[in-house]
Amino acid sequence: MEINKNLNKLASLLLAKSIKDLYPNAILGDFKINEDGFAYGINFNGEAFGASQFNKVKKQMQKNIDRAYKIEYESISKEAAKQMFAGNKYKLELIDDANGNINICKFGNDFVDICENLSIDKLSIIKAIELNNVSGYYWKGSSNNDQLIMVHGMAFDSQSSLEQFKKELQDRSERDHRKIGKDLELFTFDEIVGQGLPIWLPNGQSIKSEVENYILNLLRQYGFQIVSTPVLGSKKLYETSGHWFHYRENMFTPVEVDNETLVLRPMTCPHHLTCYKYRPRSYRELPFRIGEFAFLHRYEASGGLIGLERVRQLQLVDTHILCTPSQMKSEIKNCYKIIKEVYKTFGLTVHSVDLSLHDPKNTEKFFDNPKMWAHAEKQLRGVLKSMKIPYKEMVGEAAFYGPKIDFQFKTVLGKIITVSTIQLDFLLPERFKLEYKDSDGQVKTPIMIHLGSLGTLERFVSVLLEQTKGILPLWLSPVQVEEILVDNEKHAKYAERVANLLRKNGIRVHIDNSDERLSKKIFNAQTHKTPYQIVIGDNEVANKTISFREYGKTESTTIKPSQFVTLLKKRIKSKK
Repeated sequence: MEINKNLNKLASLLLAKSIKDLYPNAILGDFKINEDGFAYGINFNGEAFGASQFNKVKKQMQKNIDRAYKIEYESISKEAAKQMFAGNKYKLELIDDANGNINICKFGNDFVDICENLSIDKLSIIKAIELNNVSGYYWKGSSNNDQLIMVHGMAFDSQSSLEQFKKELQDRSERDHRKIGKDLELFTFDEIVGQGLPIWLPNGQSIKSEVENYILNLLRQYGFQIVSTPVLGSKKLYETSGHWFHYRENMFTPVEVDNETLVLRPMTCPHHLTCYKYRPRSYRELPFRIGEFAFLHRYEASGGLIGLERVRQLQLVDTHILCTPSQMKSEIKNCYKIIKEVYKTFGLTVHSVDLSLHDPKNTEKFFDNPKMWAHAEKQLRGVLKSMKIPYKEMVGEAAFYGPKIDFQFKTVLGKIITVSTIQLDFLLPERFKLEYKDSDGQVKTPIMIHLGSLGTLERFVSVLLEQTKGILPLWLSPVQVEEILVDNEKHAKYAERVANLLRKNGIRVHIDNSDERLSKKIFNAQTHKTPYQIVIGDNEVANKTISFREYGKTESTTIKPSQFVTLLKKRIKSKK
């Protein structure tokens, strides 16, 4: 369900007027609209304001609706606007930043604000309003500016729509990978370690290891060999690749060691080119496919760090292919097959596929070689069309060295993020002077393909958690079986014997020997979304059986431990 943006813009103006009615000394900043509703930034001039005032504000908003004000829109000159908002420094800044005339909206006897024509002429269209949060923010996002209070809310044309949207927000909250990560004890962050540096806890590392093992086996099926290269790179390396000039703002500050400038690497492609270049190559060795589970470091502004979705240390399953022109299309198609298989295995749904192109006007961001760009973009476009993959073209979103196919996902926060990518690169092989001797004896330059089959493990896990709500398949679950003892003392010995059998067969098991009541232990196992719960009591010990229940089901089944092992191993192997 999507909000009506114009309706919510009007609601934000209604909020602003109502605030001014109640707090005459308040200074209005600006409003924002997002997928969750509206928000208005306000300087309350020292007066206290919080969620406890919501009911009072909502009553005033309803009073203003009931007054049936006529809404008027007008476009005025910047000079006239400055006179109109002379006492409001925030509005004056917005006016100075604007190009051309200023659009305003007026209603009531004294309220006017900067807003385009919403094509709504009465406030009564607003039938349901919810104020749901207050937060602090710096004007225009700069800590050098005033700190304002942002009042958040949402508006609809019916109460039923509001209730439906609130349910959707609750579902989003339950899908937020940050909440799931905390509830399932998967990962954490600690300021003493550093901002944006994820700490994988045992449960999270278990998931990450399973993902790594899966993708490693898949890549080997497609002929990739795994290498390991340094986490540092020299300034000279990145000057050669071009990253030093086109990606510098995303790199950490370099260090000087023994008259050498080194930097934490933000990507592995330059390193991988040296794996190709260390000796002469023949066309018989192409395609040359290598990959690495590489730790990378990229500077992200602290305000942009979002759980695992955007971090400063990340682990990328980074793979590269060097091939001949005749091999290029088939290699790109294989890259797509790998990505498609990954998504099928993990049950992920792609939001969209983008063909990210360069902006010919931006020669600072993109390497200036129009002929190279035209050829590379034509090749990728042709592959997408030949495979009948729906896509949209995004100008200005390419890598500095070449166009790419980006697989986009939508997060619970409504953001569109790239997970997997296929990039075509004619530039870096030339810059590193890569060569191979072709069948005709001529020395030629190979083409490079960058493949991010699942992107960074951090971002991949964040998407996985949000799309599955943390209910992972058996093979991925950090704890696959929870053993619940009816009596910790009487049943411990048998429970440990069953646990050892499971462990010997590669099944991850945890014994709950806490002092909680049986019902509480079962509830905890359900909360942690453990795929199987075993209850061991007197009957199970006497009969040398186990009683198990699957997550989300109520019925219980009693079988021999060896039969249970066979059942689990079959399901784990099938990755279901």
